[in-house]
Amino acid sequence: MVNRSEAGKIMTKPLPEILDEIEDSIRLADEAAKNAREAAVQVRKAGDKAVSEASKIANERIAEVDRMANKRIAEVDRITNERIDRVEQVAKNAMQLAELLKLSVMDGVAAVDKRLSEKAPDIENAPKK
Repeated sequence: MVNRSEAGKIMTKPLPEILDEIEDSIRLADEAAKNAREAAVQVRKAGDKAVSEASKIANERIAEVDRMANKRIAEVDRITNERIDRVEQVAKNAMQLAELLKLSVMDGVAAVDKRLSEKAPDIENAPKK
């Protein structure tokens, strides 16, 4: 409830003065709303700029990581190919050594056969009992 002293005070102002005060309040509210809209636009622009800058930096970092990864992959490929070449060479050398060993063993067997056949008695020409 409104007490009498306040009610009396309201009724003592002339209507044009009250209307002027209302008009001033509306004008100030409009200005405040306009300022708030302008501030919102500025905040949005700043946000858009921040997002754009963050995207740019993120894309740069992604590109940098991609370049580094590709460089590492190329290095791994190079090392892998070098090691494959070495393994192939070792396998080739091992095959050559195995072939030489086979030939040596065959030569050794032939030599032993020859010696044994030279020393063995001639069974066909041996006297029969």
